[in-house]
Amino acid sequence: MTKPSVLFVCVKNGGKSQMAAGLMRKAAGDGVDVYSAGTKPGTAVNALSAESLLEVGVDIAGETPTPVDPQLVRDVDVVVTLGREAHVDPVDGTRFENWDTDEPSDRGIDGIERMRLVRDDIAARVDQLAVQLRTTQP
Repeated sequence: MTKPSVLFVCVKNGGKSQMAAGLMRKAAGDGVDVYSAGTKPGTAVNALSAESLLEVGVDIAGETPTPVDPQLVRDVDVVVTLGREAHVDPVDGTRFENWDTDEPSDRGIDGIERMRLVRDDIAARVDQLAVQLRTTQP
């Protein structure tokens, strides 16, 4: 039996993709191999992203943004891009999804409140994906 695997990608790999990876690790435990990367990685995890996740028991403060590895894209079962700006070229044999996540700043909501809304949107999607990954693997 092989463990399902997922790669979460955003542009900087400092916010949404790191949040999704942390939330998937919490939701799936050791049942899913989880990775995150950025198409143009920044230098650090977004402090407000990390703070909002600590509120739900997930610590991503020690994570480091990393670039997308083309081999990993081929090796994982699912690649999830988060937001509208990150793009990864599809490859045969890998499922691709785009999560057009909530962007509260479009409604004038910023700071930690923005991050909580983003976190909750991503958490709901992660929970659905975790169930799918557990039920579709051999």
